[in-house]
Amino acid sequence: MTVRKQVELSLHATGFCTHPEWVTMRGGSLRSIQIPAGFARIVHEDYGTILFDTGYAARFFDAASSFPYSIYRRVTPVVHDPGEGAAAQLKRLYGLDAGEVRLIILSHFHADHVAGLRDFPNARFMYLPQAFEAVRGLRGLAAVRSGFLPDLMPEDFGFRSSPVPPSARVPLPEGWPFPDGGYDLLGDGSLIGVDVSGHAAGQMGLLLSTADHDYFLCADASWSSQAIRENRPPHPMAGLIMPSRRQYQQTFTRLRLLAERFPGLRIIPSHCGEVWRTYIQRNEQL
Repeated sequence: MTVRKQVELSLHATGFCTHPEWVTMRGGSLRSIQIPAGFARIVHEDYGTILFDTGYAARFFDAASSFPYSIYRRVTPVVHDPGEGAAAQLKRLYGLDAGEVRLIILSHFHADHVAGLRDFPNARFMYLPQAFEAVRGLRGLAAVRSGFLPDLMPEDFGFRSSPVPPSARVPLPEGWPFPDGGYDLLGDGSLIGVDVSGHAAGQMGLLLSTADHDYFLCADASWSSQAIRENRPPHPMAGLIMPSRRQYQQTFTRLRLLAERFPGLRIIPSHCGEVWRTYIQRNEQL
């Protein structure tokens, strides 16, 4: 199922929030678990370093300091060290300055995925148009209800935006249970975006291949690998933050089918504790 052009991939986390396990996965315990805020570093031979999301950044705390935005911070308490931000990690681990990153692919616009955008002054932003339309102009409680903190967005976001055009649509590999196909984001078959809406409108996952494995970065279409394996979607209460519970369940079911049909495919949820322990804490290149 390898896509046409291979890339390099490494996974990282910018701290974590805490939440009761039973909310994130049906039948989960009452204990509070750590939910890492992941981002991916992709190295493309022509585009250099590309990011998939940015995770948390120190400015999250300023953006969520006053009411009603502070509700976000109270519901999901965040632990983040400034040295864990995406820009700081790229510099420390790879000697890469933030200004060298020219492209950030956004799965969706929840605060734990976009808090680092302002740290990358030269990057353009690629996303499914409906993802930004769902939060454009939101303020106050409406923004919090959508997991969006307006102050996290760069002032020149619109100028640097490159929404995925309909012309980028391509068929997915045979057997993929996503009937609407995908999007060839760079035009060379290396990064294929897939609509995995439900958790957020226009949420986009990313299909890619390295020299060793095929990966599907599924964003928040599931919060854990265990949930996919055991068919344990979130508790219905989690639906309070979802624009469409029906669409979430449909996407989750498709993830389950994907895992069954392609057992060699590594499906990577953005907030998975297993991914954190298996890949991120070891700082592996995949």
